[in-house]
Amino acid sequence: METSGRIKVLVVDDHPIVRVGIAAIINARPDMETVAQTGNAEEAIRLFEELRPDITLMDLRLPKMSGVEAIRAIRTRHPQACFVVLTTYEGDEDIYQAIEAGARAYVIKGMPHEALTDALRRVHAGGRFLPPPVSRALASRTPDSDLSARERKVLSLLARGRTNKEIAAELGITVATVKCHVSVILMRLQATDRTQAVVTAIQRGLVHV
Repeated sequence: METSGRIKVLVVDDHPIVRVGIAAIINARPDMETVAQTGNAEEAIRLFEELRPDITLMDLRLPKMSGVEAIRAIRTRHPQACFVVLTTYEGDEDIYQAIEAGARAYVIKGMPHEALTDALRRVHAGGRFLPPPVSRALASRTPDSDLSARERKVLSLLARGRTNKEIAAELGITVATVKCHVSVILMRLQATDRTQAVVTAIQRGLVHV
């Protein structure tokens, strides 16, 4: 049953104190309310099915399944589902993946809380919300910098300090193949060596350590 026309928001964040704070901000507004909270993606999917909120407020870094994966999973069954991302990540790849998955707004946790409520209202009205820092990061993304799933895995292992031989053993491929993947990674990230590639990847949100 509809409750006084308020915007119904599902809050997904793995930090309990943050969830409580976000819910308090939302519930203090006369035109919106928190209908549920959770700290993991699997529960978020279940709660969405049960409650059908107007907007799901999604963090990106969650245990087991990421926020982007949760957005994709929900939108597979409910293409019209609305999402606002609220996260600490400002890398262009984080933003790109979230928008590609279907998020209509991207809010950084350090922003004033008015940015969050403004984003919720705009998305509920059918619009988008990408504040200037987010738009700039997205615009700076190199179009041909996409990495394949295997290249992303190699990059992730590079960020953990693995050698070519260790990466080859872990992925069940040859050292020569690993070297080919590393060459492509360096080219697409415009890096001169492995260290620079890892630093760039972390800054952009391609890997998280």
